[in-house]
Amino acid sequence: MKYAKLSKLWDSLHSSFWFVPTVMVVLAIALSFITISIDQSRETDIIGDLGWAYSLGPNGSRAILSAIAGSMVSVATTAFSITIVALQLASSQFGPRLLRNFMQDTGNQVVLGTFISTFVYSLMVLRTINGVEENEFVPHLAVTCGIGLAIASIGVLIYFIHHSASSIQVDRVIQQVGHDLDGAIDRLFPEKMGRSGSKQRQETSIADLPSDFDESASSIKTIASGYIQAIDHNQLMQIATEHNLLLRVEQRPGRFVVQGSELVLAFPGEKVNKQLAAKIDDAFVLGSQRTQQQDVEFSLNQLVEIAVRALSPGINDPFTAIRCIDQLSAALCHLAQREIPSAYRYDDRNRLRVIAEPIAFADLVDAAFNQIRQYGQSSVAVTIGLLEAIAAIAPFTHRTPEQTALRRHAEMIERGSHQGIAEELDRRDIKERYLAAIQVIERL
Repeated sequence: MKYAKLSKLWDSLHSSFWFVPTVMVVLAIALSFITISIDQSRETDIIGDLGWAYSLGPNGSRAILSAIAGSMVSVATTAFSITIVALQLASSQFGPRLLRNFMQDTGNQVVLGTFISTFVYSLMVLRTINGVEENEFVPHLAVTCGIGLAIASIGVLIYFIHHSASSIQVDRVIQQVGHDLDGAIDRLFPEKMGRSGSKQRQETSIADLPSDFDESASSIKTIASGYIQAIDHNQLMQIATEHNLLLRVEQRPGRFVVQGSELVLAFPGEKVNKQLAAKIDDAFVLGSQRTQQQDVEFSLNQLVEIAVRALSPGINDPFTAIRCIDQLSAALCHLAQREIPSAYRYDDRNRLRVIAEPIAFADLVDAAFNQIRQYGQSSVAVTIGLLEAIAAIAPFTHRTPEQTALRRHAEMIERGSHQGIAEELDRRDIKERYLAAIQVIERL
């Protein structure tokens, strides 16, 4: 299985509420067999050496394990109900796209797994207790471990109450999304400025493109509809090298494609058959929703969604929007210091094999600021926050297109203030922030 598909599988498991609890239940069953087998061994007397261990008879053991099992079911039900309420609040306040972040919370998964695994462990041990006098058997070590798991579950419950209360706080949510966005930037743009010669390679690569590429290339179309979650570029490079092809990728992760949409142009087209087209299509991982696997714009859009919802008339919370703007500006500063990879990929013999246009800095600036600017046009605080964010991002940029994109947004924000803000003094404050941002850009 290719890396992209393995990554998608792991992302699906990580986003589910059943995977971690299932693993913990399996471990609990294994622990029950181990402890019971130790208790059944006549060569060991662990309980006799431990004065604090449980050592009562079968009736007491049954009562304790039954109490643990019953209480764990009740607590697990309560924890699940609290989780559902938290998901509902997150969906209504932050947007349905944020539900995935809450479902990926390992803490909640471990909490549910702890309660369920303790319940299963208690049942597995309870079934082995025998009160018949001639065959009496009480697994004291196993019961002692059950008591230990019950005590640990109390600690986990306290943690869960605190974690549930803090996880739905807007500052915590914005910080977590910003952390995911920074991680995506580090993963997708690993090269820092000055460490790569990709810019020079890209400028000289245009000559390597055949003049009749568009006329002679064969179009590879998708056989299904969905969001492109990942593209296995290594697989595309391998296919292009083995069949002496030049592939130009027409889509990028995050885009929605319908069945029959063009994915790749392969040159020369006469070498492409159904089997080869199927291999190329297999390099694209499609799904029903966007993920942050190779889509840096996904986490950025989550911050924008929180900000836009905060600016809606029903909520009217500009402070949350400004907090999102601050996080967006930090992420764009981080991105501006990264080297955008070249669109041209070469094989070991220095032959152009794959062309895949990466997302540009200007595109991400558009995604970050356009909707917030449009919905926050009448808010002085949000407008000033956007202009201050541009002034903060500008010193980290090193390329003219990036500075041009920031200048264009500053001009749009300043023009929009004339329509959305009636007070002259407010517009004067905005004009001062605008001139300050332009001055920073012009000094670069």
